[in-house]
Amino acid sequence: MTHSTPGHTSPTATYDRIGTGYRDIRRPDPRLAALIHEALAGARTVVNVGAGAGSYEPGARTARVTAVDPSQVMLDQHPGDRKVLASAENLPFPAGAFDAAMAVMTVHHWPDLRRGLAELRRVSHRQLVFTWDPQHAEELWLINEYLPEIRHLEHARFTPLSTVAKALGAHTVVPFPIPHDFTDGFQIAYWRRPESYLDPMIRRASSTFAQLPASVVEPAIARLHEDLASGTWHTRHADLLTRDSVDYGYRLLIAG
Repeated sequence: MTHSTPGHTSPTATYDRIGTGYRDIRRPDPRLAALIHEALAGARTVVNVGAGAGSYEPGARTARVTAVDPSQVMLDQHPGDRKVLASAENLPFPAGAFDAAMAVMTVHHWPDLRRGLAELRRVSHRQLVFTWDPQHAEELWLINEYLPEIRHLEHARFTPLSTVAKALGAHTVVPFPIPHDFTDGFQIAYWRRPESYLDPMIRRASSTFAQLPASVVEPAIARLHEDLASGTWHTRHADLLTRDSVDYGYRLLIAG
């Protein structure tokens, strides 16, 4: 079943644009899934806010999941049968309707973060939010060397982790270093696989790339292509090629 909430306000345009084929690139990583499922243990009813294609939801044998997303394009790719077209700030559920609420790499898209987090707390007894801390020191080389425009974009839309944690009432913050073979193709995933950023399909599945003009992205990617062909990138980042994971500031917040 799919419900629609009239008058909801949410930035759906980006995901309506990148949504087609999203599941092919954004494949749930089993290590992040294990972390999230451990935090959801015991929850029989779960609402996934900003659900997208359903990544990281517990299986049907474990919990009954309701998927919420403001983009119909994304909901159309969700495999579940309980799907609600709505924004995080206006969840159409009664108080305490769910054992747990989850929000994975989505809170930075919410027009009103505090209201969205308050809604998570209102409709569930336990809350999980996976997000990125813009105040984290280590930065992806792609930003430093090729696309500093990403820094401005990301810092404008991501809220400092301390602010999110306080608004959520989080009691636990779990770091998640990104493995070198991370399967979920959001922006940071390819830190040790630089050739991947040359693929337009991979870039198309990232909301960051989708919001930057081609006049910015294409010259930067051309420079990366040259540095990979000449071996300059590999010389510059030889230390990364021996690392299994890097902490880039991704965190799981747990509340309730």
